[in-house]
Amino acid sequence: MALLIIMITCFVIILASSQPCQTPDDFVAASSPGHIMIGGLFDIHEKMLSSEDYPRRPEIQKCVGFEISIFLQTLAMIHSIEMINNSTLLSGVKLGYEIYDTCTEVTVAMAAALRFISKFNCSREIVEVKCDYSSYMPRVKAVIGAGYSEISMAVSRMLNLQLIPQVSYESTAEILSDKIRFPSFLRTVPSDFYQTKAMVHLIQKSGWNWIGIITTDDDYGRLALNTFAIQTAANNVCIAFKEVLPAFLSDNTIEVRINQTLEKIIAEVHLLEVLKNVTFTDGGNSFHFDAHGDMNTGYDVVLWKEIDGHMTVTKMAQYDLKNDVFIITDRETRNEFRNLKRIRSKCSMECSPGQMKKTMRSQHICCYECVNCPENHYSNQTDMDHCLLCNNETHWAPVRSTMCFEKEVEYLNWNDSLALLLLALSLMGIMFVLAIGIIFTRNLNTPIVKSSGGLVICYVILLCHFLNFASTGFFVGEPQDFTCKTQQTLFGMSFTLCISCILTKSLKILLAFSFDPKLQNFLKCLYKPIPIIFTCTGIQVVICTLWLIFAAPTVEENVSLPRVIILECKEGSILAFGIMLAYIAILAFICFIFAFKGRKLPENYNEAKFITFGMLIYFIAWITFIPVYATTFGKYLPAVEIIVILISNYGILCCTFFPKCYVILCKQETNTKSAFLKTIYSYSSHSVGSLAMSHVSLDSTNTNITMNNPSLGGKSAACQKSKDLQTVAHICKANATSVSKTWPRKKFSSI
Repeated sequence: MALLIIMITCFVIILASSQPCQTPDDFVAASSPGHIMIGGLFDIHEKMLSSEDYPRRPEIQKCVGFEISIFLQTLAMIHSIEMINNSTLLSGVKLGYEIYDTCTEVTVAMAAALRFISKFNCSREIVEVKCDYSSYMPRVKAVIGAGYSEISMAVSRMLNLQLIPQVSYESTAEILSDKIRFPSFLRTVPSDFYQTKAMVHLIQKSGWNWIGIITTDDDYGRLALNTFAIQTAANNVCIAFKEVLPAFLSDNTIEVRINQTLEKIIAEVHLLEVLKNVTFTDGGNSFHFDAHGDMNTGYDVVLWKEIDGHMTVTKMAQYDLKNDVFIITDRETRNEFRNLKRIRSKCSMECSPGQMKKTMRSQHICCYECVNCPENHYSNQTDMDHCLLCNNETHWAPVRSTMCFEKEVEYLNWNDSLALLLLALSLMGIMFVLAIGIIFTRNLNTPIVKSSGGLVICYVILLCHFLNFASTGFFVGEPQDFTCKTQQTLFGMSFTLCISCILTKSLKILLAFSFDPKLQNFLKCLYKPIPIIFTCTGIQVVICTLWLIFAAPTVEENVSLPRVIILECKEGSILAFGIMLAYIAILAFICFIFAFKGRKLPENYNEAKFITFGMLIYFIAWITFIPVYATTFGKYLPAVEIIVILISNYGILCCTFFPKCYVILCKQETNTKSAFLKTIYSYSSHSVGSLAMSHVSLDSTNTNITMNNPSLGGKSAACQKSKDLQTVAHICKANATSVSKTWPRKKFSSI
């Protein structure tokens, strides 16, 4: 206390020994002459009294509310200058000072600033007004202060006229970093931008999002509030309330740190530029001004704690501006820092991963309810505003998922039970084909085999059935470009060849048992087996070739299903695929018409009737296939086509060859030349009688036959006309003893 009284006494003596020019009693100042004058602005008094005079005079009023902490800062400045003057730091140069009490009032500070910019070697009451201050020499070369940002901004705008350096020890408003507006302003404290950033960082680190703000009603408080509000909103922190207090309140319970003063004063030439490049160290730490005139110091994080009714302030950590981290020195303060997380300051409980925040209407963004992420969405952090969408083409996610799962690739696999069943049926069909081929080879010279068109035609048809059964294997397994192109074209061409061979057989049967001369002549001209087969098959080859050239089937990934990717063969051109099937259907329909006309042939050798049934099975299968194929999707789509191929192939194979195999194996007595000729003769006699009853003339020559005699005598001859199963049955002559009517004679063509 004695030291404080001594310092106050010294300050009064300094006031008494100031410059001769008298300062008004209500404008407190301290000054000392020197070669280089340094100004000082300190808020030694709390406020300025309002004038009771009316009308009010334009004069500075008295100040009240002495602030001991600010007074100590003033003494620190005077002490620093005296130490420099008493040292050899500035040899031959003495520093002077001129310190004013702003009374925490902008008006008083502006009056002091006017004295700072008065002309050198002139009265400090005189200020020259010029357009160009380049050669102007102000009396004061630098100013330290003020404390409040609002005062510093007002003073800086005036000092900018002569670019007088101004170094503040407490003004932290972010706007003062703007070097366009405040080019000569420097400060030894960080900008409020970092202060609010550190506060938001501390709030986040403590896990809070529901806070209140108390600020002062001045430029410093309002600017800090705006910056803090922006940063909290960017970090999803809500402001529950805002309280604005009157400006310039003092609180003696706050521990005030005396800021560092200038360590070094240099020559007046280019003082501002030199100040910007000043670097000094303190306690192993290096300090300098950045491009915005801000000092690279950090902040002390202090904890206000009430113990036994007394408020204590404890330093917890230090905030590093550059690295945006809190530096904690000891374990005790580290525990205190961790305890902050136990303090619950949230409007709503946090949403866990797999959920998202749903803000209710007319509420803060920090007040919300947690809802589960829908399907194909996920969230992998707490309190996410929205769920993230999975890539639907490659990934999926269930409800309330924390991650996306890769879709499984599916196709008709070789291990699939349905695929195994279908392949077994195809293999069984191939075995049937081989067995039929063996049976026909061993019974090559029997009438049944010869009546089927010979071994060559039978082998070609059996080969087509073999390829049809084998083509189903290309529908199973992982689709490849080769298998996609092969499966359709192999089936299309082999099935067309099969139908073409059956078509020639239908024509041959119809030709053999046709008794209409006009139809018979037409069928003889039409019946060219090899050209028919090559022409019909060649057209299908052209269709498939054009299909493969211009729009070949390809492998595609079907991603429409939510959890799987279906690998499937796309036709490339639905039109080409339809033309291929339509062409087979046309050939099958023609074959059906020819076979249908020959359905009443000899019963034991009636191949046309079975061909008719085979074509009916084909039509039923493929007519059913069209709507089923169009409405089916997924990995079992190829199985639909396999089933249709098996049904149509089995239908034609069974109807074409199984009856013949049955006769060969089980009714061998009917598979002889005599039995065959007897059947033909019986059918021919029945046909001739029918033609006679209908009075249809089937020959250009007429033969008179008398039918009166009940005993019919005649001769019949049957001879083999060719070696490839062409059996000729002729009725050479028919005589009757008593006939009252004449009947035409019929010549039968060969079978």
